[in-house]
Amino acid sequence: MQIQRVESSKSPAEAVHRQTIPAGEPAVRELKAGQTLRILDLEGNQAVDTLFFNLRDPSERFDPQRTLRRQKGLYISTGTVLWSNRGKPMLTVVADTCGRHDTLGGACAQESNTVRYALGKRYMHSCRDNFLRACAHDGRIGKRDIGANINFFMNVPVTPEGGLTFEDGISAPHKYVELRAEMDVLVLISNCPQLNNPCNAYNPTPIEVLIWD
Repeated sequence: MQIQRVESSKSPAEAVHRQTIPAGEPAVRELKAGQTLRILDLEGNQAVDTLFFNLRDPSERFDPQRTLRRQKGLYISTGTVLWSNRGKPMLTVVADTCGRHDTLGGACAQESNTVRYALGKRYMHSCRDNFLRACAHDGRIGKRDIGANINFFMNVPVTPEGGLTFEDGISAPHKYVELRAEMDVLVLISNCPQLNNPCNAYNPTPIEVLIWD
């Protein structure tokens, strides 16, 4: 898939919401149809694991298989429509200064830390832990609602043999991606705490989210 870098005309001063999410922490936000969400990589190469749900019925959620099949490509970039498991458009990527985002690597978890790294890494903090923390605090979604996510700013190339590798990120300080909501959406973010692969230079950093009407 060709990298498509497109800048936004939106001014941060006009955003109706701005929030810094500390390194390694989760967040939950509501996004109304027509609003635009920007995820801003403040220091560069920080993976941002993200899930999307229908705000009115969380059993409807982002479906990566349907999304990739419809666009005939593996990565998320400008122009990508994120489809739900019920075949409805949820969000559209309207600007992206990074260029592409991963849909294959999944969220780090106890199990993946053990398989990918070492038994002793099992209990290190993970994105799945973040998702569960956010679910417990928010109350509208639960463990069974956690599915396959997008890894914004993460670089997971596919090898010629069909495998995956976790490589240095392709983002940089103040790169961002913007998505316009096509329905009322609940956004669940884990600002990835992973310390064992080079996607964030082994150094998790803060991000910022902005919302415009």
